[in-house]
Amino acid sequence: MATTQDISAPDVAKKPHAHVIRDDAEAISVAHEIAARLALQASDRDRERRLPYEEIEWFSQAGLWAITVPRQYGGAGVSYRTLTEVIKIIATADPSLGQLPQNHLGLVDVIALTGDEEQKQFFFGEILRGKRFGNGFSEKGTKNVLDLKTRVTASGDAFVVHGTKFYSTGALFADYVPVLGLDEDRRSWLAYIPAGTAGLQVVDDWSGFGQRTTASGTVIVDQVSVPASHVFPAHKVSDVPTLNGPISQIIQAAIDAGIARAAIADTLAFVRERSRPWIDSGVERASDDPLVVREVGHLHIQLHAAEALLERAALTIDEIAAKATSPTEDDIARASVAVGEAKVLTTEVSLLAGEKLFELAGTQSTLAAHNLDRHWRNARTHTLHDPVRWKYHLIGNYYLNGIKPTRHPWN
Repeated sequence: MATTQDISAPDVAKKPHAHVIRDDAEAISVAHEIAARLALQASDRDRERRLPYEEIEWFSQAGLWAITVPRQYGGAGVSYRTLTEVIKIIATADPSLGQLPQNHLGLVDVIALTGDEEQKQFFFGEILRGKRFGNGFSEKGTKNVLDLKTRVTASGDAFVVHGTKFYSTGALFADYVPVLGLDEDRRSWLAYIPAGTAGLQVVDDWSGFGQRTTASGTVIVDQVSVPASHVFPAHKVSDVPTLNGPISQIIQAAIDAGIARAAIADTLAFVRERSRPWIDSGVERASDDPLVVREVGHLHIQLHAAEALLERAALTIDEIAAKATSPTEDDIARASVAVGEAKVLTTEVSLLAGEKLFELAGTQSTLAAHNLDRHWRNARTHTLHDPVRWKYHLIGNYYLNGIKPTRHPWN
């Protein structure tokens, strides 16, 4: 049953500052430690749709939500190769928890790209202290994802925001809910609205069959006044060539790679420990069935190919980000295509692994007690974020016709 609430700011006096991660190696190490804790009850949380209030505190307090804050502002400024691996590690343990910082990290990049110095100092400081961003981006019932009804209107030294959002991953757990809307000239703006602001409501009505504990429900913004210091010109991340789209997309792909890893790991465990060999195989153990062995080999080849393209895409982004000059249109096109290639394979292997699990593990694996269907449910739900069929088109059009991908958060 959906519940509606005004989200309240956390009690900062009781909430300690988050740990600050200093470098890439520490980020990977901490990710493994947190993932081990998150994995323990991940299946139970999914089965019961038990929202991870405590777990998200472990996660953000460990410093992992701040690892992309630039070094000049006190963060680790990790590479995108490291960021991709961190997300993959967490998503393998619990893909709902892996998805929760997805938009937060994209919003950190928006601050870096469009904020003035005062905004950067303030918001990067908040992130390093453990503050989390949810999101209020997408809307239901519109012509397409960019056909926004939410309005952000200048009013003196503030902005007034009004509209309704859905798919608002993480908003229920957020310290700030950044809401995307259009001004009178149809330019997009992001208003980072503090939790507890009058007129800001979150409706916990997410009922998707997968990614059940992301609380990706409704955000209602009723004529909320937001100071100009908390509003960012989101249109600028697409008006000029920036890496915001490829960064957003590679995080999506990393989550799907993590789902595939988890599904394959559970397949191996079940086949080794519980499955029976087919009567015509002539073997004593399912793990010696030659046709099962063949399929397990195929799954690993597909996973490793996806992970290799994911790493290649991350290295492409790192190379472009390290340039002394601003990225060019050619740079961003190259990054978008590299990430698109990775996203095709991570999508396909996550779905394949979730489905093959049952074929190889056998009928017993479908029992509700095992909850193994969560892998396919999570993969199918998360990979609907944007259609992979258009990634094939984007990639083919680039190589065949030299057409650069359109710049937006889904490329």
